[in-house]
Amino acid sequence: MKDRDTFSSYHPAVNFLYFGLVMVLTMCWMHPVSLAITLSAAIAYNVYLNGRKGARFSLCFLLPMMLLAAVVNPVFNHEGATILGYLPTGNPLTAESIYYGIAAALMIAAVISWFSCYTAVMTSDKFVYLFGRVIPALSLVLSMTLRFVPRFKAQLDTVREAQASLGRDVSEGSVLQRLKKAVTILSIMITWALENGIETADSMRCRGYGQPGRTAFSIYRFDSRDRLAMLWLVFCGLFLTGGWAAGAFAWRYYPTVKGAWGLLPFAFQAVYFALCFTPVFLDLREDRVWKRLSSGI
Repeated sequence: MKDRDTFSSYHPAVNFLYFGLVMVLTMCWMHPVSLAITLSAAIAYNVYLNGRKGARFSLCFLLPMMLLAAVVNPVFNHEGATILGYLPTGNPLTAESIYYGIAAALMIAAVISWFSCYTAVMTSDKFVYLFGRVIPALSLVLSMTLRFVPRFKAQLDTVREAQASLGRDVSEGSVLQRLKKAVTILSIMITWALENGIETADSMRCRGYGQPGRTAFSIYRFDSRDRLAMLWLVFCGLFLTGGWAAGAFAWRYYPTVKGAWGLLPFAFQAVYFALCFTPVFLDLREDRVWKRLSSGI
């Protein structure tokens, strides 16, 4: 993740509220403009956070998944009034099912992209800080789980490189030889995971986890910048909820495509655009300030 990601430096409550808001709205609204906004914002922020890794994720994983979802829906869903032809099975191929498949693919890709950004910004210590006192056991389990997955992957890459340097690369040899090498790596990883769990338990016991009166250190402070961001998120949430109640985000795909267009929906979509791109705008503004200050040195 970039060291100068401005949005990540905000209070954990602001980060959590933002991601919760955009994910819920992404899953609830099927308006094509809303889907295009949220997907483009999620990909842009993901690329800003993860660089080339985020771009590869979008191209190598999201794009094939979107194509698969868009193709599968018309094959199994035959609703719609506009019949384009008939499949070899005799079922009709409708334009509405194609449109809905594309919309569903955009929504799924946007949710996955937002969750990728969430895991980069909402670290385990932020999650424990927010929910450690409310649901201590569950917050600890979720935090350890989210933390364990990237650590396991990093350790797996290290073990595979070490085994390859010893001439035990799993991509070389016969099928039986590769299987034996893979089993060896799996055994090493299981041993590492068990030892890591024992070390974590001993560390928690030594630090007094679960003891009454135990305090927790925190570096997070809710300052004026966080209050402004929280007010902005609350305003967007209430404003967009009002737009949803007024039908500004209404859209249907069956039996015919029909939805909200006009000046009023455009105003709500503009606020939704500003909400989704808030982290990107903050980072771009901070980058401009940083470049201006650097050029004056």
